[in-house]
Amino acid sequence: MLGNTEMVARLLLAGAMGSVIGFERERLQWAAGLRTHMLVCVGACLFMLVSAFGFSDVLGRQDVVLDPSRVAAQVVSGIGFLGAGTILLRGEVVKGLTTAASLWAVAAIGLAVGGGLYVPAIAATGLVVGILAGVKPIEERWRDRNQACELKLTVKAGSLAIDALPELTGERASRIRQFVVRPGEEPGLEEVTITFARLPRASVEAVARRLSDNPAVIRVRSGDQE
Repeated sequence: MLGNTEMVARLLLAGAMGSVIGFERERLQWAAGLRTHMLVCVGACLFMLVSAFGFSDVLGRQDVVLDPSRVAAQVVSGIGFLGAGTILLRGEVVKGLTTAASLWAVAAIGLAVGGGLYVPAIAATGLVVGILAGVKPIEERWRDRNQACELKLTVKAGSLAIDALPELTGERASRIRQFVVRPGEEPGLEEVTITFARLPRASVEAVARRLSDNPAVIRVRSGDQE
């Protein structure tokens, strides 16, 4: 049985580790920020302490058999309701999955601290912060190079056909995956949408400048400017 001082120290350490990860989420102004991560980590640590040491007074009896891992196991599944609350649907894009995953990881860190596994808990805290803060720029660069990009053009009616795209877009014409023409809001104009697959944003901007030079093109804008 641990002493009260050791238990309090574990709770304080769990709160500190949760704050390190929560600060990164707070910096980006997510709903689950500093306080939420600290509370989850401290709560998970307390659950672990209760699970491991809270029933020591009855475990010595011959008619009592308890599994000290059951309370901790419920934390793993129970944290899901809190993670679900951080996931939002904005338009057609799901947001908050990373924050939900960080809450789940923080709960595991709290359990580790509560169980006295200090080195794994500290290592996991460093890894989680490194993933949240360090991997994001790499992920964004990769996504920028590989996601589909759209150019929306307002052109004079009948002035832009699909067979003219290789000349207008150059070597990037092979990356075109969709070409859609719709009637414009004003008479004599058409709205053209060109979708590129796996084309860096810089290349899309170069194509946009090249299309803007065409006298038949009234306006060019990217899809994320809508």
